[in-house]
Amino acid sequence: MGAANLDTYVHRESVIHRWSPRLKLISLVVLMFAFAMVRQLTLVPWMLGLAALLYGLSGLPVSFLRQRLSYPGLFILSLVVLLPLTVGDTVLGQWGWLTLRQEGLQATLLIVGRFLSILTLGFILLGTTPFLTLLHAMRSLGLPTILADMTLLSYRYLFEIAAMLATMQQAMRLRGFGQRRQRWLRVNGQMMQQLAMLAGNLLIRSYEQSDRVYRAMRLRGYGYGAKVAVGQSAIAQPGTLSWSLAAAVLTAAVSLVIAEGLLRR
Repeated sequence: MGAANLDTYVHRESVIHRWSPRLKLISLVVLMFAFAMVRQLTLVPWMLGLAALLYGLSGLPVSFLRQRLSYPGLFILSLVVLLPLTVGDTVLGQWGWLTLRQEGLQATLLIVGRFLSILTLGFILLGTTPFLTLLHAMRSLGLPTILADMTLLSYRYLFEIAAMLATMQQAMRLRGFGQRRQRWLRVNGQMMQQLAMLAGNLLIRSYEQSDRVYRAMRLRGYGYGAKVAVGQSAIAQPGTLSWSLAAAVLTAAVSLVIAEGLLRR
């Protein structure tokens, strides 16, 4: 579950770490939306450069980003790998039955560029801000209490479920699961049945765990007491550095949107 643990470097000292959580959340989310609105390929290098600059200011190691981009990267790659070969009419090159098309290649570069930029900003936000602090910032910005509690519980018990899965996998290996070598892409019915039983067992245990947690919370008065408002003292007031960073990032976001509008004409 190491890839899911985003709190490893939250106590470092960097410009982004010292950024006020509320301003950081607002600024980076606005910048993510600005990245998502980009449709011009000429703006992709600017997006990647801005994301790389912010990541450099965060002081996070490259390995932190590389490890957490692996699985999402494989997913997005599986979605766009065929675009250069199937989309568009302008042929850039042809090798037998393989045809590289310009429109598909441009779409692929645009999707991958936006994906990397947005995901990098997300990891900057989560990797430089403690989860509880980020949750307090969201509460102070108007997030409903029930959603905040659901988010906190989901994050907390995600690690419990991961530990439960690791224990079940270890028990299966001790009983001989996966000892036989399987041919590549060869479907084994017995193995698929065992994996399905593992997934079903994990879902049942997760449901039972959530039911126990809910009953324990109700017994302790959850939902009956007065709501506790998150005051201004819960989070430190922004300083000059925080306002300067927010202004710079928001300016960059607005500039991207304006440039996108001008290039569309």
